[in-house]
Amino acid sequence: MQLILMVITFIISIAVSIFIVYKKSKGYQNIGIKSYLTPVCFYLMAVINMAAILFELLGIISWLITMILLLMAGYFTKYLPTAGDR
Repeated sequence: MQLILMVITFIISIAVSIFIVYKKSKGYQNIGIKSYLTPVCFYLMAVINMAAILFELLGIISWLITMILLLMAGYFTKYLPTAGDR
């Protein structure tokens, strides 16, 4: 029962978060695909870690993928729109 509740909560929170990111970025002009890569990397990290917990695949591969996605998310933060871009 806890596992089902955890998955449902996870799906709802990811969906709400994606909606909020989309709404916030809609107001910016000249926003490219690179500005979406930071949130996408964070969402992929969450999905990969949730899958690793669910299927008991916590190992070096999941850690390696998480670290690569974290580095990519940090790199692409320079493409995020600032308050002056509105």
